[in-house]
Amino acid sequence: MVDKKLIYKLGKWLLIIILLSFVAGTMSALFLTSLDLATNFRTQHPYVLYLLPLGGLAIGLIYHYSGKSIERGNNLVFDTIHNPKDVIPFRMAPLVLLGTVATHFFGGSAGREGTALQMSAAAADQFHKIFHLSKQERIVLLIAGLSAGFASVFGTPWAGAVFGIEVLLLAKIPYKAIFPALATAFLSAYVTSLWGVGHTHYHIDTVPGLSLRGIAYSIFAGLVFSAAAILFVRLTHQISVFFKKIKYSPLRPFVGGFIVVGIVLLLGTYKYIGLGIPTIVDSFVQSSEPQDFALKILLTAITLGAGFKGGEVTPLFFIGTTLGSALSLWLPLPVGLLAGMGFVAVFAGAAKTPVACCIMAMELFGVSCGVYVVIACVVSYLVSGAHSIYNASENKSPKHFLFGKFSLTDVHRKKQIKTS
Repeated sequence: MVDKKLIYKLGKWLLIIILLSFVAGTMSALFLTSLDLATNFRTQHPYVLYLLPLGGLAIGLIYHYSGKSIERGNNLVFDTIHNPKDVIPFRMAPLVLLGTVATHFFGGSAGREGTALQMSAAAADQFHKIFHLSKQERIVLLIAGLSAGFASVFGTPWAGAVFGIEVLLLAKIPYKAIFPALATAFLSAYVTSLWGVGHTHYHIDTVPGLSLRGIAYSIFAGLVFSAAAILFVRLTHQISVFFKKIKYSPLRPFVGGFIVVGIVLLLGTYKYIGLGIPTIVDSFVQSSEPQDFALKILLTAITLGAGFKGGEVTPLFFIGTTLGSALSLWLPLPVGLLAGMGFVAVFAGAAKTPVACCIMAMELFGVSCGVYVVIACVVSYLVSGAHSIYNASENKSPKHFLFGKFSLTDVHRKKQIKTS
């Protein structure tokens, strides 16, 4: 006998997955197209950088008067998943889209994943009342929204599906979320491609055979990448605390804009503003300057800490690839391989998503780099401890579904307790 309730439930979720995938993929296509237009205009008219303080003031005013309830961004989404309460306002989607495009148009140093995650999650949460979803079903829906946003903005559906679960640092895998996360990740990425929006391609020319020396070099590189992740997280946090001393929030990005402009003028280059995709691509074929990663950390920390909108992940890609590329001056590994390892390992340490990062590397660079990437990502994740770009309360005590609560930071803390 046919179970009508089961058929109804499957049909309901199939409809939700199709609708969410279309909406998330379309929004990512609109966002990426807008971002390209803004970046191209700024590149052709570099003088718009001087308007960055005014752009920051405009973003600050919009969020101060229309977006106070959503200014926590990704952390609001994560808190909602851990403790579902009020519906995430849909206005989060257009506001973060506008704010991020404006940040890049005027020359701020920021990324794009945060915007895609917030847009997809805000859109996803609107479905839970329409389809009368339970609390647990709503959590699954929001996880699927995260996966759809990540997959569609980077064109990496397998990594996107895992990211939506892993980023929440859940001790137990929510099995009910696996299929919706996979389905929305693949379908949303496909929808984005249907709109004719492509993604940047990266290539690792040479991957040497595995050896004990190669493993040792990978471990050392992972340690360096974890240090970069820690530096980025700490500096961004400290700068954010500093800017919060300015009581009237719209003035924070206004002041931050002046600082960014001043640093760019002192450096005499536009290399470290915006996404920095050309520099990332170049890092795979030639050694980067040793200071590139540090300057990107500085400008991104100021941009995001001051209250401009955008994500952290693409800047982390920039930081990782340029740092890995520069390491090729001292480590006897191919420059492209080290750049690829850094691309995902710094992200793994800062976002606490080593599994998604390993999968992402294999989607982008091929499976041949697998062992080197896995070593670098796991070392970076473990050594960076509890440092995370996502500050939702549940994310401050890592409970990874593969690595448990273990981190070297936790071990160090236990030793301090015993000796005190």
